[in-house]
Parts: sequence; C-alpha cells; structure tokens
Amino acid sequence: MEKAKKTTTKKAAAKKTAAVKKAATKKTVAKKTAAKSAEKKTTAKKTATKKTATKKVPAKKTATKKTVAKKTTAKKFAKKKLDPTLEVVEKCRTALDDKKADDIKVLDVRGKSPITNYFVIATANSEPHLRALAGELERTLKDLGVKSVGRDYNTSSGWVVVDAFDFMAHIFLPEQRGLYGIESLWKDAEEVKF
Repeated sequence: MEKAKKTTTKKAAAKKTAAVKKAATKKTVAKKTAAKSAEKKTTAKKTATKKTATKKVPAKKTATKKTVAKKTTAKKFAKKKLDPTLEVVEKCRTALDDKKADDIKVLDVRGKSPITNYFVIATANSEPHLRALAGELERTLKDLGVKSVGRDYNTSSGWVVVDAFDFMAHIFLPEQRGLYGIESLWKDAEEVKF
C-alpha cells in the first residue's frame, strides 16, 4: 500500500510537472507569438511611414511648383488689372497683328513721357495698308468704348498717329519708321511683351 501511495504520488508529481511544463511552454509560445505580432506591427508601421514619407515628398515638390506658377501668373494678372490701359493696348496690338502689321512693338513710357503712358509702334506695307491699319485701330477703340483724342495723318508723310490719351499708336511705312527712329528716341523705355 505504501508502494501504491508512492506510485500515486510520483504519478501526481509527474502530472504536475507535465502540467507546469505545458503551461510554461504555452506562456513561452504566447510570448513569442506576441513578440512576433508586435514586431509585425512595428514593421508595418515603419513601412507605412516610409510609404507615406515617400508619397509626401514628391507631392510637396509638385505643390511648391504649382504655388510658384500660381504666384507668377497672379503677378502677371495683377499687373494687368492694375493698369486697365494695358488691356486696351493689348487688344489694339492684336487688331494690328490681325491686319498684318509688321514689327509691332509696345513701349512703356510711363514716367518718361509727359504725353502718354504707352507707345504702340507698327509698320504698314503701303499707303492703303497704312490707312486700313489706322481705321482698324479706331474701330477697335470704339468697340472697347475708348474715345480717341485724335488722328494725325498727312497723305505724303507715311506716318499715322492715333492718340487714345493713355497710349499713342504710331503706324509707319518702312522708310519713315527708319527715318524717324522712335524706338531709338525712347531707348530707355521698356518693351512690353504679351
């Protein structure tokens, strides 16, 4: 009976030891699984951070370029909006270009000329073309609601001046344009580009 008790006690101790080992093994496995899970989460976060960081950098550069482009465009429009005369000048220049005027230039003479703010200079191919360009310029001004102060034209001069107060348009025949040299007289004036 004593042997039976010892055997039962040994069996019970063995079972306890086995149970403890199982529990320890389960805890170790659980810890390892938790560690792997945590490692996966950390790796996933790092990867997500890298992806996010990678995606944001080009987006910021693109946004910066767009912002610079918007600012530049805004400055151009702001400059035009501040000076409504420049809009009228641009439309008159386009009208002259549509009627095949040659070598059209717009000079900004603000602060340099007491007479006007801009000069529009163009060349006609012949006397009839000269008159047609002057007529087209006056029609454009009328369509825009701008009164021209006057038109100076002498049949033998080869030069027509249309005065719209804030700007003056000078239309020449090729010989007269070289002879009078308005661009060289106003060489300190800045040429306006459209």
